Amino acid sequence: MRDMLKTSLVTAAVCGLLGGTAQAADPIKIGASLPLTGNFSVSGQKHKEGYELCVDQINAAGGLIGRPLELIVSDNRSDTETAINQAERLINVDKADVIFGTFSSKLTFPVSSVLEKYGKVHPVPAGGALRIWEQGHKHAFYFQQNAAEYVGETLVSTIRDVIPADQRPKKAALVNADDFFANAIAAGLLGQKVTNPGGGLVADLAPGYLKESEIEVVYTETWPEEGFSDWLNLANSIKRSGADLVIGLTASAEEAVQLTRALKTVRADIKLLYLSQGTQAEFHEGLGNDAEGVMVHSSWHEEVPFVGTLNGKDYTNQQFLADFKAKYGKDADEDSAIPFAVCQGVVQAIEAIGTTDNAKLSEWMHARTKAEPVRTILGPFAWDERGLPIDRPFLMAQWQAGKLNFIYPTDEFAGVAQAIHPKPAWK
Repeated sequence: MRDMLKTSLVTAAVCGLLGGTAQAADPIKIGASLPLTGNFSVSGQKHKEGYELCVDQINAAGGLIGRPLELIVSDNRSDTETAINQAERLINVDKADVIFGTFSSKLTFPVSSVLEKYGKVHPVPAGGALRIWEQGHKHAFYFQQNAAEYVGETLVSTIRDVIPADQRPKKAALVNADDFFANAIAAGLLGQKVTNPGGGLVADLAPGYLKESEIEVVYTETWPEEGFSDWLNLANSIKRSGADLVIGLTASAEEAVQLTRALKTVRADIKLLYLSQGTQAEFHEGLGNDAEGVMVHSSWHEEVPFVGTLNGKDYTNQQFLADFKAKYGKDADEDSAIPFAVCQGVVQAIEAIGTTDNAKLSEWMHARTKAEPVRTILGPFAWDERGLPIDRPFLMAQWQAGKLNFIYPTDEFAGVAQAIHPKPAWK
């Protein structure tokens, strides 16, 4: 099939592991359906690179439990039906031993049911909507900080901890894409009820993080998931609202660029601009100096000194950055680091139990604790019964002089930068 990209990353190191013979052991097949084209293609390609780099590193060191790894990647074109069909194909036709997760809550939600049906461990790199984690699945594990509905806690904590009380925003405009992840963050900030598509309450998030912080919401708007282009009218509405805090929950870095450009064009007087997307290099490339002062939550930052493991040895963010640049000739960002951490976690499980039996892998991952976690470049992971990480607050980053610096939490790591507030006026 044209949309199937099969990548076998088998190195000569494996032959050495097998006594130097030409006959190799059967590979461990890893399947991944990713959005390499369509709306999510930028992040999908970076997820592919993160997976590839991890598999490459393992094969270069001799493989895993005496076997090489084979990565089978298919392009789901950012389409839910295609992603479902490909998950079925990876399991039943390609006979993948393990499956790595896809990008976006929109695709992860339906795919999670397929993997659960077959008893497959589902390590999720990007799928934070709480609906996914309240389905009662037993084999799903989230490799980010928390469900999307709780991202707002990081925003209001950042405001409280880095902005003097007399300078904190009083009025907020919240605009978002009609997207699984964006809607989920909005629900937490606004105190909405989260329901399943087929009915039934998932969570009541009242009163919401903004109201709890005594920030008045003066404007809200949701734009269509696809084909939206009326950015200037949206920006003018935000400007007329008088909001000094603008919250833009976009479905992609491209949308984040379009919203920010429009706000500059209408000269909206913003003291704090927070976006849910914008850690990517493409965001700064699209905006240049206009990115200055923009805050974005993040699951990873190169300056945060997390130490994971790979091939049984410590593996730092600095090693990851160097290896990524050597392989791809460019700098890594969050969208590459998260899938790399997914691979790290699954590999540690296979190493620990010596098999790819998914039931045993799931049992081992559920047994992780804060004292004995999975260790990744995103930090340590242990999960609750839903598959959500335990005690993992998000980071907050801010674009400063062309660099994405992390500014929160302020007292947990060395290297934290001082926040810029208010956001510099548009030039």
